[in-house]
Amino acid sequence: MTGRRQFLRSLAAAPLVVPASALGRDGFVAPSDRIALGAIGVGRQGSGDMRGFLNNADVRVRAVCDVQQANRERAETLVNNRYGAKECSSYNDYRELLARSDIDAVLIATGERWHPIIAVEAANRGKHIYCEKPLSLSVAEAKAVREAVNRNGVAFQFGTQQRSSFYYRHAVELVRNGRIGEPKTIMIGTVRSPSDRLFGTPKDPPPGFDWDMWLGPSPWAPYSDMRVSVQAWLFISDYGLGCLDGAWGIHDVDIAQWVNDADATGPVEVEGAGLFYKDIRDTPYEWTVEHVYANGVRLIHMDMLTARKRAKEFSALPSNGASVFFGTEGWVYVSREGLVTHPASLAGERIGPNQVQVIRSSDHRRNLLDSIRTGHPTVSPVEAAVRGQTVVQQAYISMCLGRKLRWDPAREEFTGDAEANRMLSRSLRSPWRL
Repeated sequence: MTGRRQFLRSLAAAPLVVPASALGRDGFVAPSDRIALGAIGVGRQGSGDMRGFLNNADVRVRAVCDVQQANRERAETLVNNRYGAKECSSYNDYRELLARSDIDAVLIATGERWHPIIAVEAANRGKHIYCEKPLSLSVAEAKAVREAVNRNGVAFQFGTQQRSSFYYRHAVELVRNGRIGEPKTIMIGTVRSPSDRLFGTPKDPPPGFDWDMWLGPSPWAPYSDMRVSVQAWLFISDYGLGCLDGAWGIHDVDIAQWVNDADATGPVEVEGAGLFYKDIRDTPYEWTVEHVYANGVRLIHMDMLTARKRAKEFSALPSNGASVFFGTEGWVYVSREGLVTHPASLAGERIGPNQVQVIRSSDHRRNLLDSIRTGHPTVSPVEAAVRGQTVVQQAYISMCLGRKLRWDPAREEFTGDAEANRMLSRSLRSPWRL
């Protein structure tokens, strides 16, 4: 016993050296102050998002989840190599990850059929959320996410990262501050997918691919390599709405909503027509849809090829989508490459502190982390996500029914059209439900 007491006294007398990293000094973030993140869906998009979070010193990726063994093992190895420690766990089932009490926030980058189910459970467990676009495949599912996020008071960031671009923010502020006069028309051209024929040959899924979990709430279908390829599944309505929505269109619709100050509302009528795939895919690949807002602004959404044919303003635009805002005294064209304005001097104008300004963000993931710490709204909040997805659903339902529809933004339903309102929700494959 005497020897142990002497040893403890020697420790007390000796100087205690604590690494700066443990105290949060010298640019380090103390472990107790780091946000613990779980990444659900770490394929092509999800792994890119996860890398973005890894670049923030105040985040620690603690777990990854994917229904494909190769994806989750690759992500787990990436995280452990980055930290130099084997502390990242991997899961096939997202529910095991969400059950962990040490996870503060989640990245949801699965296929969109899964987004609302995972987001609702994450919110109910008090996890903050970065949810890739699109939010859902129906208006009812999007509303369920909003209700869960608001009820639980968690931070939410929608993956429409163009809101974290200077170009788009500047375009929005120019329009909202009257620099093009009274806004009249918003024209958006969205990248269009190829119209070649695609078919899938049914076969057994490869080892390590949980096909039943991949399908999730969507109807059962036989596995094929083509069905799960990015060139096909995004364009199958059980999993996505193609370029009209998650493959690109929601980015353009989101900016249209933002520029028209419509994050808490939406168009009051819609009419659209399109050409639909008739192979393994069944979503529109060519379309023209016109929405009208209560303030009289028209939103015309087209695939890029149609847009270029229709308006000379689109003749020199890049193929990855763009937006043009027309007013009584000028116009603003914006893309990820920059701004073009008429008059040209508008592009260089600055917005003063006493003028209309939107939330400043230069990094979408960093903006969520700051929101978690401060309680301030994110640049792409859940209300904007729901309303943007509603615009996409309006377009799709109008095209499917082949007629003009009227919308009540307060009640969030079509006016006097029971058939259209039935399409605002969809059935989920058992046992999945919201």
